Amino acid sequence: MGTVLSIEAPGQVCLIEEKLPGIPEGGFMLATAHSGVSAGTELTYVKGTNPYLASTWDPALGLFTEGTPSIAYPVRGIGYMQVGLVVETRTRAVSEGALVAMCYGHRTAYVADPMADRFVELPDDLDPILGVYVAHMGPICANGLLHAAHDLHGPAVQQLGDGVRGRRVAVVGAGVVGLLTACFAMSCDAAEVVVVDETPARLAVAAALGANVLAADNDPAMDLKRRWRHARDDRGADVVFQCRGQTRALALGLRMLRPQGTLVDLAFYTQGAQEVRLGEEFHHNGLTLRCAQIGRVPRGLAHAWDRERLSHETITLLRRYGRRLREHVITDVVGFTEAPEFLSDLAAGRRQSVQAVLSDHVEDEGG
Repeated sequence: MGTVLSIEAPGQVCLIEEKLPGIPEGGFMLATAHSGVSAGTELTYVKGTNPYLASTWDPALGLFTEGTPSIAYPVRGIGYMQVGLVVETRTRAVSEGALVAMCYGHRTAYVADPMADRFVELPDDLDPILGVYVAHMGPICANGLLHAAHDLHGPAVQQLGDGVRGRRVAVVGAGVVGLLTACFAMSCDAAEVVVVDETPARLAVAAALGANVLAADNDPAMDLKRRWRHARDDRGADVVFQCRGQTRALALGLRMLRPQGTLVDLAFYTQGAQEVRLGEEFHHNGLTLRCAQIGRVPRGLAHAWDRERLSHETITLLRRYGRRLREHVITDVVGFTEAPEFLSDLAAGRRQSVQAVLSDHVEDEGG
């Protein structure tokens, strides 16, 4: 038996017992060590704002349409940042005692099939709790940089940092996606990385990671365009990574770009984008807006830049920034039994967290 997180209805979160299937030939069983919480996507299910809950997703057409919702309550097993300990194996693909990163939702145990489930074995020199970023969250951010590289070089991209190396980069939003994206850009030798956010505490985290910071409420577009000059009448960021699911953040990101600059958008706008202004800077400066969604890498790069490579790039980043990420970004480590109350509090705004991790090793992690 195992325990799985269940969202029964908006605002109603609980834990339920689930029977685990038998381990198939070639499969293995995991005991969850750490499970990272996405304060963006996951909370849309707790709040009831996720579009899958109100409409039908047609993958063939790539459209949301009216009809039976694609997902209905109860929603169980959400979450995509898991680290599991292999406790039993029937395959030579992974050994008992190995730690692997996977995406199987907030549950205390899982039976995996390597022919159906993607997993990444974690190296011994990596703090296991940082493994929550390896399977999915890190690749999300790395894919943002890959889109910036493709925007500059097309299918000739060689290195992840080809779109930011030596360039001036702004990151809007100092949540986990923004902070990891900023670290990727710094690691790839951007000339300068500036993180913009409305929350002083989150800007302090970005500064602790090594980025320069600007408060979003003091017209950072004016500051950056005075500071970043390329030529006469050519000022602003070479590339902006928009990492906050607020339309005002997207509007701000467009204002910070140099003429013909590119904004790579990693955010999720559950309420649409009514505040975005396309009659001003977007039109007059000839800007480019690119959506970087983890379901796709840029056209023409899939053969060379699959999810495995993006996970490898994430491990490389964690080796360089792991200590600072552990100290400044992972702000909450709570037990699985506390998860329902914790997620409910996050969704209702009663608690704030940068990165929360559910763990059965709270004392070991100092939580």
